[in-house]
Amino acid sequence: MAAGDTDLSICSDALILMGASPLSSFTEGTDAAQACSRLYYDVRDTLIGRYPWSWSMKKVELGQLVTAPINEWSKSYQLPGDMLSGVIAVFASNGNTERPLHHGWEIYEDKLFTNLPTIYIDYQYTVSESKMPPYFVHLLKHALAAELSVVITDQISKADYYNNVAFGTPGENLRGGLFRQAMNTDSRGKPPEVIEDYSLIDVRG
Repeated sequence: MAAGDTDLSICSDALILMGASPLSSFTEGTDAAQACSRLYYDVRDTLIGRYPWSWSMKKVELGQLVTAPINEWSKSYQLPGDMLSGVIAVFASNGNTERPLHHGWEIYEDKLFTNLPTIYIDYQYTVSESKMPPYFVHLLKHALAAELSVVITDQISKADYYNNVAFGTPGENLRGGLFRQAMNTDSRGKPPEVIEDYSLIDVRG
């Protein structure tokens, strides 16, 4: 993991890529600082949510709520507050083993409804910069440079350049460039089932 990285250092490196000066803080009063403070977190979270990165996953047992849902389900569970891009997979537990649930549950707003007494979920969450691997940080810097280039340099050509470096050509549907390299690197450390489970963001079985 890239233990020395922070939101400020990543923004500063993106600015340096564009030929601009690094930031001393997000409140320094410059146009670059204002743009970074407004755009960085959206770019980061969107980029994390585009792929089920192995380091962005959590498995937790949901806490059952006292109030039962007013519908066909008998139990309601609170979804985690740090959930980034929806539920990846739902599991029932009998105390000894877990089994995946492809139906028998439903999500409304920030709650999961079901008839089962013990529920676990896999989901993506917003990871702190210090826990992001270097291959993702490298991608994030170039994706941020693509987002900031027009604002900072007023040059569309720079935005196009960094977008191509980060995501490849338009024909690659945002899955080329550094993004593809990062996916390939990440996939070496996890089984293929995780990618298949990513399709389970369906709301109702």
